[in-house]
Amino acid sequence: MEKKKSFHGSDLELIEKEYNIKKEDIINFAANVNPFGISKTLSDALIKNIHVIETYPDREYTNLRKKIGEYVKCDPEYIKVGNGSTELISLMAKTITPKKALIIGPTYSEYGHEIGLSGGDIEYFELKENDDFILNINELFVTLQKTHYDLLVICNPNNPTSTCIPRDILTLIMQLCKDLNTFIMIDETYMEFSPNEDISSAASLTERFDNFIVLRGTSKFFATPGLRLGYAITKNEALLKKIKEEQNPWSVNSVAAFAGTVMYDDLEYIKMMKDFMHKEQTRIYDIFKDSKIYKPYKADANFILLKILKDDLDASILFDKAIRKGYMIRNCDSFPFLSDKFIRFCFMKEEDNDKLIKLLLEA
Repeated sequence: MEKKKSFHGSDLELIEKEYNIKKEDIINFAANVNPFGISKTLSDALIKNIHVIETYPDREYTNLRKKIGEYVKCDPEYIKVGNGSTELISLMAKTITPKKALIIGPTYSEYGHEIGLSGGDIEYFELKENDDFILNINELFVTLQKTHYDLLVICNPNNPTSTCIPRDILTLIMQLCKDLNTFIMIDETYMEFSPNEDISSAASLTERFDNFIVLRGTSKFFATPGLRLGYAITKNEALLKKIKEEQNPWSVNSVAAFAGTVMYDDLEYIKMMKDFMHKEQTRIYDIFKDSKIYKPYKADANFILLKILKDDLDASILFDKAIRKGYMIRNCDSFPFLSDKFIRFCFMKEEDNDKLIKLLLEA
């Protein structure tokens, strides 16, 4: 039987052609972007300051890095901004050029893609279904000590499992990797959605360790995927220097640089988003935990992973049913270690979440 296509959350144009549905009519539960859009504060500020496009941005992005530093409680000198976290992942692969990398998965495919382009060999450390995709630290330590890896890649909270590694465990990993001369890249794209952010973000460990880098972006939490603004945090001066040498000048445009000085001060918007997401994480998990059709995994990000328990139902069937109603979910069979028995969907507005949940529970 021919395997059905798997679509990424950004594949709306492909969906239009495949299903003859206008992309404007699709509720995108696959993109993992906060559904409320940019804040009014940011919108008004951009309109009033549109003339920033008439000048080049500051090469050093001094004000932007200062704002980010205040936001993550970190020295601005440890911060490097980029054209979204995707550019920073690429720069990391090019500057570290690991001969051998270990990626904790299932996870985002771009890590392996960029490391492969830089000539590195990739191995995956599997988050096991039997452990509810929670990291087994002892098994990871055995793996790290058995083979030398130049780079360890961690997505935290992880996409697509929505699981999160607490900071005390990250501290142990960093200490071991320091002893083993293994560098760590931690992608915290979804950290601001986590109810455990205060005890999970690695940013506060920057003063203590120089063998890791944290990557973050504004696309998901601040609903600005078109802005292409990301940043990296590391105390490793040699790496910061290499990134600067490798990166194109003015990688972040004037609009993005200005927006970044506004959005991190919008405390009302930030609180509203966190409160909403934390409520939906609990509410939606509780709905599915009593289902005989799905097994949910607790969500630390703005999306939830479900395992399909019915023998005659798979992710392709559910995707097809959902998209014909205008709801786009993610078939997870393209992720390492996952099959077509897993789907992922992000939390949209409550009324939209309820419509999708009703459809899934009636499948």
